[in-house]
Amino acid sequence: MFTSQGPSVRELTVQALSSVERGYDLLAPKFDRTPFRTPDRMLDAVEETLAQRLGSFGPGLDVCCGTGAGLGMLLRLCGGRVTGVDLSAGMLAEAGRAHPDERVDLVRADVRELPARLGGAYDLAVSFGAFGHFLPAERPAVFAGVRAALRPGGLFAFPIGAPIPPSSPVWWAVSGFDAVMRVRNAVWRPPFVMYYRTFPFGGVRRDLLAAGFTVETAPLEHFGRLPSGAPRWRLVLARRPDRQDAVRGG
Repeated sequence: MFTSQGPSVRELTVQALSSVERGYDLLAPKFDRTPFRTPDRMLDAVEETLAQRLGSFGPGLDVCCGTGAGLGMLLRLCGGRVTGVDLSAGMLAEAGRAHPDERVDLVRADVRELPARLGGAYDLAVSFGAFGHFLPAERPAVFAGVRAALRPGGLFAFPIGAPIPPSSPVWWAVSGFDAVMRVRNAVWRPPFVMYYRTFPFGGVRRDLLAAGFTVETAPLEHFGRLPSGAPRWRLVLARRPDRQDAVRGG
């Protein structure tokens, strides 16, 4: 929920009528006091699952790091340097203030075109809550860039929720939000791309496979299961095959 220390209605309106980059520059100083920040509960669940299943890592990359909610997790999981990448200079400034660690590097870049200097440098890449800012047609470029940033055998991990049934009030809320954003982007420039229902697991898995990843998932048991027994949240584990696997697969 929003608090009295968070952005006002006017500030949120100005942000919504701006571009993605400018909107987050404006929101950055108060972003961590909004419901848009990734909850610590989610960060803890992902960290615990990665640590239990895979242990520690070398260098780590936070894709669309925002104000740095995931950087603390990477600093604990990774023994090497940790890099946060984001398009918004304002969000990166907040991330720098939150994590003045000498192991942290912050890079301003569009993750659809990651800088070549990041290529092949990371054992682990993560991302939280950012994929709604990319249209489905843009996912292949994002995934290809992350794959190029990983070392052979490197892992790209991110949480994904179970489909929301139409009988749920949440389904109607997010569908309504997406509809409003589509109308906004049809009549107002610059566009502000943020949709909640454009990241289904089936399509995401196809795009990851097409980008050259192997894909598996792990249940995030912290969030329980649906009546069907399926996990409410899963951790996608997309791995860049190592060189031997690539040779065998080719």
